[in-house]
Amino acid sequence: KKFNIFCHFVVYTFSGYQQLFSVEIMDQTAKPLQIPPTFALYAEKHNLFDLYHDLISQLLIHKPADPLQFLIESLEKDNARVSTVMVLGPPASGKHTIGKMLAGRLRCPHLTMQNMIPEVDRKLRQKAEFYLAEKQPIPTELWTSIVKNRLSIQDCNRKGWVMSGFPQTRDQAVALQTAGVIPDHVIFLEAKPTVLAERAIGKRWDPETGDIYHLVFDQPTDDDVLERLVECPGNSDSEINERIREFEGRIIELAPCYSNVGLKVNADQPVADVFHHALEFVSSPRRSSAPRNPRAILIGPPGSGRDTQAALLAAKYGLVNLNCGQLIKQAISGETKAGGAMKNYVDRGMPVPDAILLKLLKERLCQLDCITRGWVLHGYPRTRGQAEQLADAGFQPNRVFFMELGNAQVLERLTNRMTDPVTGRRYQSIYDPPTDAQVKERLMQHPRDTEAEVNRRLSRYSTFREELRDFYASKSLALDVNCDQDVETVFETLESHIVTPLPKNFD
Repeated sequence: KKFNIFCHFVVYTFSGYQQLFSVEIMDQTAKPLQIPPTFALYAEKHNLFDLYHDLISQLLIHKPADPLQFLIESLEKDNARVSTVMVLGPPASGKHTIGKMLAGRLRCPHLTMQNMIPEVDRKLRQKAEFYLAEKQPIPTELWTSIVKNRLSIQDCNRKGWVMSGFPQTRDQAVALQTAGVIPDHVIFLEAKPTVLAERAIGKRWDPETGDIYHLVFDQPTDDDVLERLVECPGNSDSEINERIREFEGRIIELAPCYSNVGLKVNADQPVADVFHHALEFVSSPRRSSAPRNPRAILIGPPGSGRDTQAALLAAKYGLVNLNCGQLIKQAISGETKAGGAMKNYVDRGMPVPDAILLKLLKERLCQLDCITRGWVLHGYPRTRGQAEQLADAGFQPNRVFFMELGNAQVLERLTNRMTDPVTGRRYQSIYDPPTDAQVKERLMQHPRDTEAEVNRRLSRYSTFREELRDFYASKSLALDVNCDQDVETVFETLESHIVTPLPKNFD
């Protein structure tokens, strides 16, 4: 039943878009298309693109005899949101410690080469124990079967997993990938050989559980465990140095297998700092090729640079630049029905009612370019009520930037702003004065840039700023941007958040 509903939705969605695009191509003179915003929001909320990608990938990897039943079982696992992490590093780098800490935070199993073998099927366990008894390396094919079997157990299926210290070679990594074991994140711990050799002295091993501890950095809290700890085999100076050299030779070929999902972390720092960097990386969503159209709102006081930054974002990322004030002017000059309703208010210097503004924005945001390219909106919303109405209408931004600038800086920027009535160019008497004396003489100040008018606008913004920020902060969308910097620096800050998905929250 789940799969049938899923397939019907896919067919309906894509056939609907196909029909809409066909109409647009056939009749460019028709009224602009009005596409419900819920299409894109639903697909983004439920990660449909990634779901399609994962299902098709699993089909091609496993090649099941009954693809339909395989897809149904894959959907029923309901494990799309779990985290899958590998922690790799040289001996004594702390990979087991960091892996155990991550697993505790993510509330999922921590897997090691030692603890996986006792938990797999009996036949696989016996084969592995045979090689261990003979002191022979376990073949790659057997390791792949062991890992796949362990990951198929319910705890990994439902909660995800963190695997420390495996794979160790490129062949093992390729075999896992071929079998469909592909982690979302891989952490590579690094440290100098001298640091690793010093750390190895304190490493201890629990022969009952196979867990690794350290007498300085990671002591067990249980006294019984502490008493049965033994020195890790192969930890003499010569042995540890040889193992480090072997790892350095293998990692050169192994690391490229996970280049798209890997992060190097310096392990020569306090454990808490290493864990912080690792958790921050794991908290970031896995890389996706899904089309994610930015829907950004810029909110800030007058003079904070909203128009400038919106234009830069639109130019670089092809977003639709929506200035609420410009939309009102266009509607009035175009003598539209909405423009006629707004003209009386604008002529009298009165605010346009929220209901009329929302209708104007809905018509624009539902057009094809906004749906397919994304948008950056500024000049709206100005109050919490407007923000709530926009959300209720189905227009959910995925970033809301609060452009922070002090009142003194706002006054300095705006009251010193002048315009050349001949060329229309805008100057700033302090930071960008005209070099031509004639131009300087004919400069004029816009009535909106007088000190009294700027203070009035600042007061109006301050009245609603906190309630607006609280509204978007409650949805984890609010981001503060210091605008008392040069234009390029502010743009880089906005850009870094525009292109990066929101991190996961494991609390």
